Amino acid sequence: MTRTDRRAGALQEAHLPVQAKLAAAWASFMFLYIYVDYLALYKPGFIDDILAGAVHEFDTGPTFVALALTLMAVPILMILLSTTLPARVNRATNLVVATLYIPVTVYNADGESWAYLYFYGFSIGLELLLLAFILRAAWTWPRAIRATAGRDLADVAGNSAVTAG
Repeated sequence: MTRTDRRAGALQEAHLPVQAKLAAAWASFMFLYIYVDYLALYKPGFIDDILAGAVHEFDTGPTFVALALTLMAVPILMILLSTTLPARVNRATNLVVATLYIPVTVYNADGESWAYLYFYGFSIGLELLLLAFILRAAWTWPRAIRATAGRDLADVAGNSAVTAG
């Protein structure tokens, strides 16, 4: 390997499509969602409550597991939907689902002891940041420039060249 005195230029920015950014954000959201639930198992008495048939004040039964699966399935499916839906539907779907998950995310802290304030505060804060990223990415989705706009600009440039000459 040889050493040169030339300085390297600035790093080139990789331009990712909005769909890839949204899918990555939903995947990150899911990792946090799953790991928060997993790490909660380490709280004293948590597993005993599960074995007794209760999770966070709810009885564990068919309704609970169906609702829990639904809460998990929606963000999981958003990873796929963010990469496959047409732009207009994709944008609207991400805006709606991310907005609906804000109160769901905040609710996770309800009834928790102050001893776990950092754990829940930090995890919920990160989840909210990801949801904010999703909302921003979907809201600011780049719009296509109409083909007529380019022709209009060319016409204006052409007309000014004709009048000048």
